[in-house]
Amino acid sequence: MEIKICIGSACHLKGSYDVIKNCQSYIETNQLESEIELKSAFCLGRCSEAVSVQVDGSEVFSISPETAEGFMKMMHTRIKL
Repeated sequence: MEIKICIGSACHLKGSYDVIKNCQSYIETNQLESEIELKSAFCLGRCSEAVSVQVDGSEVFSISPETAEGFMKMMHTRIKL
């Protein structure tokens, strides 16, 4: 699974780097390095919904540092299916 996290201006201001840290922490804690690849992107086209996160080049979600762990749990569940 590829997860792109926007680091453009609006997303940066809304905490994209904290989102990245929280997602990385979840991946490491659950040993998902071989299943989830985190990448950054400069714009996913949803600046007003920052922080924007895209999964496998299609779905775009809006998350925050506070909701990042729950988002990663949801993505982890998708991998298990």
